[in-house]
Amino acid sequence: MSSFLKHILLTLVAAFSLTMARAEGDVSFEINTPLIVTAGEMFRVEFVLTNGTPDSDSFRTPSFEGLEVLAGPTTATGHSFQSINGVSSSKSTYTITYVVVAQTAGNITIAPAEVKVDGKRYTTKSTPIEVVAQSAQRDEQAATEQGTAVQNQIADDDILLRLNLSRQEVYQGEPIRASLTLYTRASIAGFEDVKLPSFNGFWSQELPTDGYAATRQTVDGKVYDSQIIKEYLLYPQQSGQLTIESTDLTAVAQVVMRSRRTFDPFFGGGAEVYNVPRKLSTGALTINVKPLPAGAPASFTGAVGSFTMDTENPPQMLKANSAASYTVTINGTGNLTFLQAPKLSLPTSFELYDVRSTESIRTTTAGTSGYRRFEYPFIARSEGDYNLQPIEFTFFSPERESYVTLQSAPLTLSISPDGSGSSSTAQQLIIGSSKEGVRQIGSDIRFIKIGEPRLSSISAPLMLSGTYFVLIALVIVATVVAYFILRRVIRDSKNTVLRRNRRANKVAVQRFRVAEKYMNERNRHSFFEEMLLALWGYMSDKLNIPVSSLTKERIREELQRRGCSAEVAHHFTDIISRCDEAQYSPVESVSMEEVYSDGVNIISQIESIIKR
Repeated sequence: MSSFLKHILLTLVAAFSLTMARAEGDVSFEINTPLIVTAGEMFRVEFVLTNGTPDSDSFRTPSFEGLEVLAGPTTATGHSFQSINGVSSSKSTYTITYVVVAQTAGNITIAPAEVKVDGKRYTTKSTPIEVVAQSAQRDEQAATEQGTAVQNQIADDDILLRLNLSRQEVYQGEPIRASLTLYTRASIAGFEDVKLPSFNGFWSQELPTDGYAATRQTVDGKVYDSQIIKEYLLYPQQSGQLTIESTDLTAVAQVVMRSRRTFDPFFGGGAEVYNVPRKLSTGALTINVKPLPAGAPASFTGAVGSFTMDTENPPQMLKANSAASYTVTINGTGNLTFLQAPKLSLPTSFELYDVRSTESIRTTTAGTSGYRRFEYPFIARSEGDYNLQPIEFTFFSPERESYVTLQSAPLTLSISPDGSGSSSTAQQLIIGSSKEGVRQIGSDIRFIKIGEPRLSSISAPLMLSGTYFVLIALVIVATVVAYFILRRVIRDSKNTVLRRNRRANKVAVQRFRVAEKYMNERNRHSFFEEMLLALWGYMSDKLNIPVSSLTKERIREELQRRGCSAEVAHHFTDIISRCDEAQYSPVESVSMEEVYSDGVNIISQIESIIKR
């Protein structure tokens, strides 16, 4: 029992001694670093403050001239206690660490670092370091082995790019859905050198892909993460074997590998991330486009799909010289964009004006659907009973593989006299130059006052006076000026190239405003899509070249031919490339604000160079 109490007493004394221990020794500030290092290898530089805590913001970083700082500063604190022969002591350390590397061989010196403790200044000594060169052969061999190991992490079939078509054989005018799909078994950081097909021989419309989520699919016995990155609806405009050009791009895959370096700045080991480029291609695809059968009715104008027709007849009882309209609505699914107004045959005494059309069309993966409405305004000039021929609309049905003709019901119009005794001259009609609006203003003969006239001259007659001849001259001059102005306006209005050239900047500015709205909403996909439409559309209008025929190389050639420098032309196509890259990259590698500013500036610069 006495030995147990003695053991307890000694333990309490030792604990009390440790509690009462205080730091021995003076405050010191030293540097720890290797004196010989190899070029290209990382090493640590530690500044150790013993038995003290630095004052706030008192540490002054030394000059690391000749070294590249990779990490730091990082701080760490430590405490140690020891008791020897009943004498207890403690020591505290405050360590500031940098990770650096010397790229070239030679001698460098780390300048003194400075710190303050309780207002007192402490500095380290200047420390020389010798940097020796690495063995070039060893470095090259290590780099080769590392590169081979990284490349082997991505198999040839770990990343696939395919253009999936909804069908391989269609009739001319029948839609095809083309989905550009990426299949991956690795992490993708982004895309480079994207080259999309121009779809020659097709009318194409891009479909939104925002709602598509990545799915798991099995391809050739392997499971992939698949993602649709582009989708189009294609309408072949000619028959025969049509080829869709190859889609080419470079996918940048990320590979994580354990670091082969013997030294890690903090934890002594870890992993490194490598970017591995893989060139992908869909290859060219061929589609068999069958021609439409021969023997199409005269009312067939190229409609392909499935449609219905509704009509709104004018009143059957009309007065002479009165206006009315006949309306035809085509509903259904197919190539609605290319529908033409059915032919309406009217008696020779009727005046038919320009057909007005309205539409509501939506495009989905199932095709283009909606309606197009055609309104035929006319004026019945003479009284009588008239039988109007039915309107016929013919379309080709791919399902039936035959032509289908829709026909309106027969219509009889009864035109009665207008009540003035004349059906052609009793009332005046005001008809606009475009014949889009017709209105009556009533009788053109006004009541004439009767009775004896009481007329008297209050001034000299204007006829043959000086003022008279001046007015005549002014009228002649005004007529000549108006003639030349009107002639120029008519000429310019017929010049499609000039009109497109003049409105190129205006249309681009409108699209830039839409892109700016998407930029403020942080909608990256819609922003870059609108920027591409603005840039391609501007260049198409400015150069009078269809968008389908434009390439980056042709844009550069045309701009230089019109007086732009090679630098301006290259900058314009570079902006397009950055938009393409950002549109398919899952990471924010391109700044929207920078692309927007560059796009506005380059178009302003081109406008100042190409005036017409």
